[in-house]
Amino acid sequence: MNDAPDLTLEETRALLAPTIARNAAFDGWGSAALALAANEHGVPAGKAELAFEQGPAAMIDAWFAHIDAVMTERLPPQTLSAMRIRERITALVTARLEIAAPDREALRRALAILALPVNVRAGARLGWRAADTMWRAAGDQATDFSHYTKRMTLGGVYFATLMVFIDDDSERFVDTRAFLARRIDGVMRFEKLKAQLKPNPDAHFSPARFLGRLRYPVT
Repeated sequence: MNDAPDLTLEETRALLAPTIARNAAFDGWGSAALALAANEHGVPAGKAELAFEQGPAAMIDAWFAHIDAVMTERLPPQTLSAMRIRERITALVTARLEIAAPDREALRRALAILALPVNVRAGARLGWRAADTMWRAAGDQATDFSHYTKRMTLGGVYFATLMVFIDDDSERFVDTRAFLARRIDGVMRFEKLKAQLKPNPDAHFSPARFLGRLRYPVT
């Protein structure tokens, strides 16, 4: 018995998102891909349209949330805890690429949509969410200013890697993997240097620590 009509709008978005992405490779992120996904899952057309009334950006948002969920399922805490931090981040980024790989053309189209001026804010939010999800999965519990710098840095690495990934024709995306390794190498060297130059935090008032104590979770 099909219970799709009884799903909440949030559940409907989660159900349809990966199928929309599969169709978006051919039909674009729009009504055609949405209609095909709704029909496949037995979701009433009106409910599907209501779930994604904000248009393509909402569809992409739901698909990226799906990637977040699958990534954390593939790499649970007990798996990541046995790795060094560099290995955790590499594994998490790589998992995201592998999940998106079957729908790489849909990803290309999604990134183009998010680059439009009207969607820049949404794109920045989704980039932050991806980086935050990865750091949290990696076990990061920073509450000082590094909470933000880590996510901004990883967001930059992830976006640059996506740009390589969408045009990578090498076997098993070996070129993308090599690019990611180089970028993470650079970040790790920078973090090591920064740690060596970091002053004693107890020697003077730290605005970063003060702001960290006032930080509210990013939503």
